[in-house]
Amino acid sequence: MASEATQASGAAVGGGRPGRVRLRRAAVMAVPAALVAAGLAIFTAQGALGVQFAISGMPFTVTATQLDGTGFEQFGDLDHMIDGSPNAGDTGGQVLVVTSAIKDATLTRLCQSVDLGGTNLLITAGGGSHKVRAADLTTDSTELSGDAAFRHIEIGNDASTLTEAGVKGKPGVFSQQADHVHIDRLRQTNYATTAGVFRLPGLKLRFSDSGC
Repeated sequence: MASEATQASGAAVGGGRPGRVRLRRAAVMAVPAALVAAGLAIFTAQGALGVQFAISGMPFTVTATQLDGTGFEQFGDLDHMIDGSPNAGDTGGQVLVVTSAIKDATLTRLCQSVDLGGTNLLITAGGGSHKVRAADLTTDSTELSGDAAFRHIEIGNDASTLTEAGVKGKPGVFSQQADHVHIDRLRQTNYATTAGVFRLPGLKLRFSDSGC
């Protein structure tokens, strides 16, 4: 997992929004993924299966000092906003993201913040002796960084054939999977998160002048 999200480039076909949408769809099918030694590298992608709801289009930051996971997958697709969303901008209401799926995960010192304009909604958990635990965790991200190590990794799978986390992407989409992942200094810009179970010991929710 590592690296910055790849940006779709080029002029819109015919100069209108439909061209840009087609470019984003084409980019998904050519999403590359790579590992950088002692680093985290994921190139652009999203989560079709990771998200079954219309996103708000407001990004949020997630950090953790450490993440350990068993059953790891990554692949690409598009997230969608509702028609007429004020956050759509010139994207046509679509966001190209990386979906990361983990069957079972533990996180230390989890922080999540949303910039509301002038203030941040801040959530923290897992700062004591008990870690945050999640089952069937998926995140849809546009940026992800940290220092990562993978065990038994496979790179270049068709996303529809993934088996490690029980999540499958669309046929023909580039993906990768591993039976274990460890990440130090995790930082993500996310548009959606889902989990079958999410346990947050020491949960605190508050407004703050600063985010994570």
